Amino acid sequence: MGYTSKFIGRYLLLSFGLWLGAVTMVVAQKEPQYTQYMYNIGSFNPAYVGSVETADIIGLYRAQWIDIPGAPRTIRFGTNIPFANGKSGLGLNIVNDELGPSTQTFVDIAYSYQFNVSENTKLSFGMDVGGAFLNVDFSKGTFENPGEPILDSELIKKFYPTIGAGFFLYNTDIWYLGASVPNFLTEGVNDDDVATIVDDRIQFNFIGGYVFNFSENLKFKPAFLINYINGAPLNTNISANFLISNKFTLGASYRLDNAVSGLAGFQIGNGAYIGYSYDYSTNGLGEFNNGSHEMILKFYLGKGGGRGKNKEKNKKIKGKPKQIDSPRFF
Repeated sequence: MGYTSKFIGRYLLLSFGLWLGAVTMVVAQKEPQYTQYMYNIGSFNPAYVGSVETADIIGLYRAQWIDIPGAPRTIRFGTNIPFANGKSGLGLNIVNDELGPSTQTFVDIAYSYQFNVSENTKLSFGMDVGGAFLNVDFSKGTFENPGEPILDSELIKKFYPTIGAGFFLYNTDIWYLGASVPNFLTEGVNDDDVATIVDDRIQFNFIGGYVFNFSENLKFKPAFLINYINGAPLNTNISANFLISNKFTLGASYRLDNAVSGLAGFQIGNGAYIGYSYDYSTNGLGEFNNGSHEMILKFYLGKGGGRGKNKEKNKKIKGKPKQIDSPRFF
């Protein structure tokens, strides 16, 4: 999955008057970029899909670099479905990603299986299989070298397969760590047109978070997401969110040498969550755009589910029941 090519860099450079730093950012952005990644883990780690407390449906829209024509626009629809056996899960992920003259629609199905490492710690392994529909319209924009052979195609419509995998280690109460590779088939793209546009380097994603329970009505969660591609700058995201009264989320995020963000969210009863984030570019792109907006909407299916919803587990210790507060702030 992804798109890094000379023609996209030249398109942005010539059309928008941006310098090499901006092109480097586009080249490094192989996977769609999310600010609210901590509530969107299933989009890039298939091992997450069976770890949720109840089935959910997720919709996300991201408008990046407002006021720059052809800047990235991302729409995601996803679902995470845990099985009744408490070990397996199934997920569906559909992402439409636009950048300049290029549009890609990714579709994949994920499956995960988890087992207990200890009483409250689980390890989940997941795999997703799917593909991407690539559509490039070379009639859009002006190119630095219009004589390049690939531009003779004018319109490219192709499909290429994707296979990804990941693991997700988490304590059911307070923390999580994970790693994933969205697509192992980068070397298997043998179509000349696709190979010219789609990056042939594997991306690695590393995530983590920890929930501090300050009180019954206040929780604090620092989290991180790191994207690594060989030969590209490391994309490091660090965030800190507060959950207030199990209803309101407020936080901030920092993308190293790229952007600072504000985040806010609201839990609508036990059945839905809506979140919003705004990014302000801290690099040279800040002079050319009015930031980036991202909206996420999650619906929880089944009884009692919800991010940040407290559940009480009764466990017997020496014949006496013990109540354990088990929030899922992720």
